[in-house]
Amino acid sequence: MLTEEPTYHIPALLNETICGLAIKPSGVYADATFGGGGHSRALLSELGPEGRLFGFDRDLDALQNRIPDPRFTFVHSDFRFLPNFLRFYGAEKIDGVVADLGVSSHHFDAADRGFSFRADAPLDMRMNRSGALTAAQVVNEYPEADLARVLNLYGEVKRPMPIVKALVAARAQGGIRTTGQLAEALKPFIDPRQEKKDLARIFQALRIEVNGELESLSHLLKALPKVLRPGGRAAIITYHSLEDRLVKNYFRSGNTEGKVEKDFFGRVQCDWTPVGRQPITPTAEEIDRNPRARSAKLRIAEFTPES
Repeated sequence: MLTEEPTYHIPALLNETICGLAIKPSGVYADATFGGGGHSRALLSELGPEGRLFGFDRDLDALQNRIPDPRFTFVHSDFRFLPNFLRFYGAEKIDGVVADLGVSSHHFDAADRGFSFRADAPLDMRMNRSGALTAAQVVNEYPEADLARVLNLYGEVKRPMPIVKALVAARAQGGIRTTGQLAEALKPFIDPRQEKKDLARIFQALRIEVNGELESLSHLLKALPKVLRPGGRAAIITYHSLEDRLVKNYFRSGNTEGKVEKDFFGRVQCDWTPVGRQPITPTAEEIDRNPRARSAKLRIAEFTPES
């Protein structure tokens, strides 16, 4: 049974992910979201001396978790550039990819990063600290229509305009520069019975916009056929419906829109074979150990292009 120390981040669905990748001891793999290195360490334990693993992370904080193993290479980059860096390191074709999406425990627990409403901190939310856009800029500088779009698309707020109007009024009174100021401005629109859930949706929306998370995921999915060998597998863990919809659509149809293409005989044209009909979710025991895994969904698919 694979285990991981709860330090930087506890990896979700660890055993299910490693088993689902059907790892070849001499294979080449990529961990698109290295983070605390939990999935990478488990994957390395399955590789032989000839195996290789590339760990990608755009947050330089993850560098502190790099693995002192000659088979491992840390890549400081957004996973949307996976093909470029694999080519640079002479590994254009690989046997598998794992991606544990969303925000790590480290991001939530490091108050100064501004990802959480649990502590008052600068409204930042950048996974890559050298990124140009911060959550404070989104809240204080975006036109009303763009701010409404962010809340509606990424936070699934059905009626965003009253919130937008309140934020515009608050930023006119000196600006919204901290997570505490944002939470205070949102208070009239938060149901006390589900305060954490309501705030989490809005913080999620800002975070996705700041980091271009859905765009990066779309780039990764579309890049998989370029980097995977036939028979290679992709294991992707999502934490909200927006991510999961993209992954589900792609593995079922070969595109993120979910448009199914058929040949003359009515056969579905798709280069992917999902492993299992339904996503894998955490057991009650795992959720008890790691409550942040509660919403995790793992989808695995094998790259099976027609010869």
